[in-house]
Amino acid sequence: MSASVGGFHSTGIRQLQAGVERLTSEKFDTRIARFERLGLQLFSVANCFVSFGQLSGRSGGNEKSITEMEALFCDGIPCTDEILVIPDLNHHPEFAQSRFVAGPPFIRFFASHPVYAQDGQLAGCLRLVDYQPRQLDESQRLLLTDLAALIENELALGVMLQTHNELLKQNRVLKREAMIDPLLGTWNKSAIIRSLSIEMERCAKAQKPLSLLFAYPDQIDHIRAAYGLAATDQLLIRVVSRVRSCIRPFDALGRFGSDQLLIVLPGASHLVAFAVAERIRIAVMAHPEWVGDAEKNLTVCSGVVSTDTFPEADPEALISLAEKALLSARTAGNNSVVQAAPAQPDMII
Repeated sequence: MSASVGGFHSTGIRQLQAGVERLTSEKFDTRIARFERLGLQLFSVANCFVSFGQLSGRSGGNEKSITEMEALFCDGIPCTDEILVIPDLNHHPEFAQSRFVAGPPFIRFFASHPVYAQDGQLAGCLRLVDYQPRQLDESQRLLLTDLAALIENELALGVMLQTHNELLKQNRVLKREAMIDPLLGTWNKSAIIRSLSIEMERCAKAQKPLSLLFAYPDQIDHIRAAYGLAATDQLLIRVVSRVRSCIRPFDALGRFGSDQLLIVLPGASHLVAFAVAERIRIAVMAHPEWVGDAEKNLTVCSGVVSTDTFPEADPEALISLAEKALLSARTAGNNSVVQAAPAQPDMII
């Protein structure tokens, strides 16, 4: 029972998201045009406009077109808070002399209903034009009010969708920030482990290897003791920059421990991974860094493991193997790379 309810809930969420995406992908003018078509059918008039300022120019700016002349006429009558119905423009003291009434296209009927925004301010008007004198009875006036209310609901929906999209963007930013190490700008521990799991699954489906690499600056403990945390942080930032220059854009780099960097290399065999580790080792060694007032020669140790060597290993096992390889590298001395191999006694899963 709970499984079916859960499935229904997830389906409903997906349908809701699909609906929101459809609405947000649709242009505002397209949504408003539906109400103009409804007005044409409901009132059997020559034209129906929803105006939020200037109507003229919508038909391409050709002043000889009937639609453009109708729009120009409507633009000449300001939107107000009052419902305006003029049964016969020929008998109106102000509009009878309009060039669009006295001359082509000889507009005779005009109606306007205010449209309000969510804050109660006047946003625009719903407007009807026709070429025959006519009256709007009580039921038609009510329909005009109903149609204006539907347009107001559409405006409110647009505001809600905009707010929804802004919240989604903020949520994505916050989610990403929660996965980023604030000092180094790399993935944090939970994010890099998640990346490893995702990439392992992808590589397994594509029947490609994946490699994992731990890197550790050899002198980091000494520098922390001698120069403090601030100097150590700056040093780590520069080491990360060196590491980034040695890996591909789609390789994942994360801070696994206080001073340990974990690198996920999708599609990389054990040979490629070892070459990457060597490239990192040489890049760090070749660039001494200033710490305090002294220039320090830095080196890194690395532990490497690959699924083409350990095809049955899961993410947790790969991490364990890479950590053991790193420990072996540090035990062997600074500036070294050790690759996990099944033949090594302490590398057996």
